[in-house]
Amino acid sequence: MMYILGSDHAGLGLGDFVKHYLESINVGVIDYLPKDNNRVDYPDFAKKVCKEVLENKGSMGILICGTGLGMSIAANRYKGIRATLCLDGYMAKMARAHNDANVLCLAERISGIGEVESILEAFIYTPFEGGRHTQRISKIEDFN
Repeated sequence: MMYILGSDHAGLGLGDFVKHYLESINVGVIDYLPKDNNRVDYPDFAKKVCKEVLENKGSMGILICGTGLGMSIAANRYKGIRATLCLDGYMAKMARAHNDANVLCLAERISGIGEVESILEAFIYTPFEGGRHTQRISKIEDFN
């Protein structure tokens, strides 16, 4: 599995943690993190990550900003992206199991490192259940 990782300046600290976490479990990472804390615009990073996810079948994205809200709004503008802001492990588990989320959005200013680790574990290791959820996702994909 390949994870495409991006953040704005407000998510850079958590982005470094997530990158090291993914590397520690031997997951591939493409890193679109900013190189320093200078202000950048989150839509630019959401665009990079979402385009990579759409171009690389089976890959997943992780986007981080201060609240996770801007990233989730920007990411969900792309057809085929199902981005979800998760603030705990249960949300991440349900995002994967019922919504087949392919982009995880995290909030550096809200979630602590321990919570983020449980979110990542749930998101990475929970499979999509399929079944009745597939029909619902198809309906969303049909939106204009």
